[in-house]
Parts: sequence; C-alpha cells; structure tokens
Amino acid sequence: MPRYKAIVEYDGTNFEGWQSQPNGNTIQQFIEDSFIKISLKKIKIFGSGRTDSGVHALGQVFHFDYDEELDCEKIKVSCNHFLRDHLISILFLEKTDSDFDARRDATMRTYLYKIVNRKSPLALSKNKAWHLITELDLESMKQAAKTFLGQHDFSTFRSSSCEAKSPVRDIKVSNLSQVNEEIIYEIQSRSFLQHQVRSIVGAIKLVGEGKWALTDIKSALDSKDRKKCAPPAPSCGLYLKEVKY
Repeated sequence: MPRYKAIVEYDGTNFEGWQSQPNGNTIQQFIEDSFIKISLKKIKIFGSGRTDSGVHALGQVFHFDYDEELDCEKIKVSCNHFLRDHLISILFLEKTDSDFDARRDATMRTYLYKIVNRKSPLALSKNKAWHLITELDLESMKQAAKTFLGQHDFSTFRSSSCEAKSPVRDIKVSNLSQVNEEIIYEIQSRSFLQHQVRSIVGAIKLVGEGKWALTDIKSALDSKDRKKCAPPAPSCGLYLKEVKY
C-alpha cells in the first residue's frame, strides 16, 4: 500500500494539541477531516510526536497510507483550502518508502522557544511568545543553557504524567540568541520527554531574573526530583522547528 509523508505548520493557540481527543479540537483531527472533505477515504495520520495544547509547529511531520496513488500537489492544495482558516498549512507532501515511520525513524528533533523581554504588552507576538517584563541577564541564561548539554537523567524536568520508559536524554544543542527584544532558545535531541523543554526554559528564566544561580540548575538536575523543578514556561512560546531523518 502506498505511504505518504507530509510536513505541516500550524498555530496551536486554539487547539488541544496535536493528538486526537474525544472533542476533536486537535490538529490531527482537522487534517484527517480535510481528507474526507476532498472526497478521499478515511485516513489515519501518524505524527513525528505530540505537541501540547497551545504549542506551535514550523515543521511537524506525519505519514499515512492510502490504497491508491495520489496526486500529491493536488491533495496538498485541496486540503489547505479547508485548513487555512484554522491556521494549519501542509507545506509538503510526497510518496515515500512503504516502511517510513514519522515517529520511529526520526533521528533529531529541534524545538525553539521564544521570549519577548520588554515592558510594553505584546500585540503581534501575543500567544506566540512568553512575555517577560523583568530585564533578563542574557549571558547568565546562556551559561544556564549549556548545563543541559549532553546526556542526563531529566527526571526533574519532565511531567509527572510522562509515560517515557527512560528519563535519560542526550541534548545535542542548547543555546540562546537575542535580536532586539526577542530571545530565542534552541534545543535539539533525538527525542524529548513530556514538558521537558518548557521545564528547562522555566529554569533558565529564573537564572535570567537572578532568582537561581547555575548551581541551582545543576542541583535540580542532579536531584532527579520533579518537585525541584522551576515552574514550566507557558506553551505559547514553544515551536517544533524541524524533524530530521
């Protein structure tokens, strides 16, 4: 049976996340519904991973099977007609290997987290970034980000409801940059734990405010105790940037 691979971007503000839910208000459900609206048979899509309520994506990947050959460009354009009002856009669609798996075959995932550091309220970036009015110490935050590089037990920095078998993850990239008022945190690993990125950003933010020292981050990491974690950053600033295979 032919298998297809797609890349999609979306604004997650008004959704309950990627994964299908009983109420149907998820990105996965809207994409599956768009196939039906263009008169295809019912299709089940499989994403590279879940994104939580309010989280955005620049390059989420999914695959699906269909028992006929599809005109990928035509399908993409037709689905986007029904998705555009929901701020979902399929960027790319192609036929792929029959054994390709969007989740299991991923070799690297990259997330971005956006912070806008200013006193004035957000207009254009509302629901797209974490608005912090306290002046942040960027250099201290950069040093804090480096403490997460490498392989660690991230028990402290994952949700209590996380179902991953192991809390160990190997972080390949963990850095910050700033352009004017916008601070961008980038983190890269093969896979992440539930709420891991937001928990890390929450800790880095405390360092930037001078409420935590670098030793506090190391102590929290070593404790392997969720109760030692900083409050997680809000979902609005988080973006799934890219999935590599």
